[in-house]
Amino acid sequence: MKVFVLIALVALATAWPSFDFETLEGFQRDDPSVPTIKKQEEVNGLLWKVYDRLYNPELKSMAESFNPVADTSIYSDGGKAAQVLTRELNDNRLLEQHHWFSLFNPRQREEALMLFDVLMHCPKWDCFVKNAAYWREKMNEGEFVYALYTAVIHNDVAEGVILPPLYEVTPHMFTNSEVIMKAYTAKMKNTPGKFKMSFTGTKKNKEQRVAYFGEDIGMNTHHVTWHMDYPFWWKDSYGYHLDRKGELFFWAHHQLTVRFDAERLSNWLDPVDELHWEEPIVEGFAPHTMYKYGGEFPPRPDNVYFEDVDGIARVRDMLIMESRIRDAIAHGYIVDKTGTKIDIMNNEGIDKLGDIVESSLYSPNIQYYGQLHNLAHIMLGRQGDPHGKYNMTPGVMEHFETATRDPSFFRLHKYMDNIFKEHKDSLPPYTREELEFPGVAVESIGIEGELKTYYEEYEFDLRNAVDSAPGVEEVELMAVVNRLNHREFSFVADVNNNNGGEVLATMRIYLCPRRDNNGVILSYEKGHWYCIEMDKFWKKLSPGKNHIVRKSTESSVAVPDVPHFQTLRDAVSKGGDFEMKAFERACGIPNRMLLPKGMRDGMEFALLLAVTDGNEDAALSDPAETEFGGSHSHCGTHGEVYPDKRPMGYPIDRRIPDKRVYDETPNFKFNIVKVYHEEQN
Repeated sequence: MKVFVLIALVALATAWPSFDFETLEGFQRDDPSVPTIKKQEEVNGLLWKVYDRLYNPELKSMAESFNPVADTSIYSDGGKAAQVLTRELNDNRLLEQHHWFSLFNPRQREEALMLFDVLMHCPKWDCFVKNAAYWREKMNEGEFVYALYTAVIHNDVAEGVILPPLYEVTPHMFTNSEVIMKAYTAKMKNTPGKFKMSFTGTKKNKEQRVAYFGEDIGMNTHHVTWHMDYPFWWKDSYGYHLDRKGELFFWAHHQLTVRFDAERLSNWLDPVDELHWEEPIVEGFAPHTMYKYGGEFPPRPDNVYFEDVDGIARVRDMLIMESRIRDAIAHGYIVDKTGTKIDIMNNEGIDKLGDIVESSLYSPNIQYYGQLHNLAHIMLGRQGDPHGKYNMTPGVMEHFETATRDPSFFRLHKYMDNIFKEHKDSLPPYTREELEFPGVAVESIGIEGELKTYYEEYEFDLRNAVDSAPGVEEVELMAVVNRLNHREFSFVADVNNNNGGEVLATMRIYLCPRRDNNGVILSYEKGHWYCIEMDKFWKKLSPGKNHIVRKSTESSVAVPDVPHFQTLRDAVSKGGDFEMKAFERACGIPNRMLLPKGMRDGMEFALLLAVTDGNEDAALSDPAETEFGGSHSHCGTHGEVYPDKRPMGYPIDRRIPDKRVYDETPNFKFNIVKVYHEEQN
């Protein structure tokens, strides 16, 4: 027995990284100077083996001894949120553990937000981590993970903490079930293994050609993290206003849609068709993924007509909501819940429409305009069992982690994107006076390096997908997936400043497909809506000629890979300074997917540089000296206003009926470039 206990203790010690407490003499948990490395260690411990018991002895002790309502003075709300959640626990109303969780399930979302509310009212780390440890042992695992991730993102007390990649915390949501089963087998045999993961479907399905985009784990991470940064359920009472949240919903999803279209053109496919409520869903989908608890994600066959989903929405409800939104666009105003008309024929209108379409709590009149986006996700997710006859689990469209895997995701967002386009097309085109930057002219825009993409193999950790037991040694379990990458390159430009003094400029770079799938050159009027935002940054221009070089790795659109979970654990175990600021945000296009795939012999794109007046554009001070948290173009800045006053997509977000206005504006410059794809042998 003593030998067994010793082995178990050794196993725990090796499974959990050590921390040198000698460097924390006089350390107090409620001290605002709690080292980031300590916070990181505890977040790692909370998320490691989240379906199992706590492995970290200190966190386990907290969970056993802490009473969340014993001292309500530790909370900024006097303990109200903690009392509500504790009452739900004592009344046995909380969702059981070892059960699936979906944010689109109202009751499950309510429970997750109860915990989020508790954590957001913790002004000190001691309160935060003790509550997290306590509720981890009491709540459903999916609810806990969602609440913890969003709280770490939004509560300043967790500043500097790097959240492990979700695909290594809950691998089931990102990994084919065949690979998960192989990992289980290897674990039972105590044998390390690396398992090749393929994309869903076969070559018989033309959508398979672009599965690498929708099923990319980095793209999945961007999508789910965006919805954590800008959740539809957000209330300003949580601490701050999410600036231009509705417009960001439009722009981030518009960019996902046009990027998907560029990938389709790269693979000889037409741009994706929009979804119609009264027509069949042409593309079926077999997810080949499974819940940790709850079985397989349900499939959907080809050519399914929409059916009413019992207790959720009817098809005619979706048509009514769409009609009311389009009616508002046609009238040029929306009506809030008091009956007041709000003008949308301006730059701010898209923000209001985004709130309405997304079904955000920021919507001026959610009762009238409804919940088009959220209900659409549920409608698509439930078409395999719309009447609950077979008690099937939620579909992939009912999780932000998995939604982009389904081709219908892009059909849905093309449908919503066309609603937004209808509004943008109703606004007057920009005049030359609105576009010019007096005294500034772009001489040239080009590329330094190669615009070349290729596939590479990437490994990620599956150990959190399988169960563990005390005294049983962990073995290496890895999934291996092909993913798109590109060679590093730089944008190079020569810009003349003839103003006689230094000026602040906003540099806006877009990459626009030049031809449709039939090889026909796209007009400005049609092609502007397909443009991909590549970068946006501020630059001080000296008098005379300025040579500007901007690396692809510096893009404000993209983010690097989040460090592996094991990398974060190793960084903690080494002690010393913990500095990973570059990885604080996971919201952003993966920087290896900044370029679309392109073609073997090259695919033509129009590269556009628009240089606009930075003093007129900038919403924050010293924009040339900061990157605003990295991926601000699609993801904004936490707790602050969006750094650019201009409409997102400016200057190509409105109609372009006369191409001469853009061709003759001196601070704009187009160049034709080609993106090549390096074929694998």
